[in-house]
Amino acid sequence: MKADYTIFLNILIISAFSFLMMNCSSSKESLAISNNEEQVFNQVAGDTITISSDKTAYEIIIIEPGFNTWLSSIAKPEGYYSQNFLENRNYIMVVEWNNRVMQPSRFDPNLYELRIDYSQQIDYGYEVNYKLYNYFIYFQRKYNQRLGPFVPRI
Repeated sequence: MKADYTIFLNILIISAFSFLMMNCSSSKESLAISNNEEQVFNQVAGDTITISSDKTAYEIIIIEPGFNTWLSSIAKPEGYYSQNFLENRNYIMVVEWNNRVMQPSRFDPNLYELRIDYSQQIDYGYEVNYKLYNYFIYFQRKYNQRLGPFVPRI
């Protein structure tokens, strides 16, 4: 009886280990970056964009070379996503972003400099959510980062 239990336990441990190895060894999906997108990423001149809404008092200022060009030429157009979709994705990415800001020894402090104050309880409006979401997509693609469980596609 004890031998059967030991065999069962060994099989269970091997199965669990195999399952973990399969899940941990799955490779990250690589992003296909077009030549046009690569040129935008390589811009070095200032490209400041202010994200604000006439309907709200909230504003975000992004100083990121190439983002404004990328937003106007490569990103999905305004109206493509619902505000609910944008809010949900932004919340996930803001949480991860802020976690990385708080761990400068683990994540590049030059990439994650400032905390983002974003609340699901506040309606920032469509434009703010659209531009913030697209900044996160731009950032992830440009710096090969992953701020959530989904692949940042355009």
